[in-house]
Amino acid sequence: MSDPVLFALAVVAILATPGPTNTLLATSGAAGGLRRSLPLVPAELAGYLIAIATIGFLVTPIVSNVPALTTVLQLSVAVNLAFLAAKLWRRGTAEFVGRRIVGPSDVFVTTLLNPKALIFATGVIPLHQPDSAGYVAAFCAAVVCISVGWIGVGVAIGRGTHLGLASSIVPRIGAAAIGIFAALLMVRALN
Repeated sequence: MSDPVLFALAVVAILATPGPTNTLLATSGAAGGLRRSLPLVPAELAGYLIAIATIGFLVTPIVSNVPALTTVLQLSVAVNLAFLAAKLWRRGTAEFVGRRIVGPSDVFVTTLLNPKALIFATGVIPLHQPDSAGYVAAFCAAVVCISVGWIGVGVAIGRGTHLGLASSIVPRIGAAAIGIFAALLMVRALN
């Protein structure tokens, strides 16, 4: 996508859409607040950049020759999300207010396997054009702004719930949302 306006709109729309990474960011914001959640931002950015480069330069040429690999990749991502949902659900049984229950590694791996990276690598970021560095820089700025926004949403949710209720329901809502994403991805891969 070489039109800067369409590129910006696409990036913002895709990044702002609820998904596994955004669910983790909001859950962390609700549990630990803004300051404790900020280390998740570079983890998300690193996950996206590595995934986009890997997909754009290595995976796409291979998958085009072996279509069954797409199904295997989708199932792998779905299984990872299911494990993450179970882990987050179990964390919901512990008192978490003021603690970090989502770590940078959780966000990094989830983002690395996020299907949004495929969209960015194959249809949004013009990786193979001479001016791709500017698009990648703009993408990075958007990731930072939108991820801080999702953390802010979580902070607002955390402040809006009563502390007794928040200690178990916020991570469980996040776990349920990630579990739904896993199930949808699994159904898509098997159809």
